[in-house]
Amino acid sequence: MKGELTAIIEKAPEGGYWAICPEIPGANGQGETIEETKESLKEAIKLILIEKS
Repeated sequence: MKGELTAIIEKAPEGGYWAICPEIPGANGQGETIEETKESLKEAIKLILIEKS
């Protein structure tokens, strides 16, 4: 079974993008492109979930 999480991605005022995952406190990412930002957020989520297990 695959779980789904929410990713909120917005343009950063200084350029690039930032993202958060509201379901996982502390999960955030940033990047120059939306794809980079998604990958950064995925890595943050993985690290947080590994710490909790």
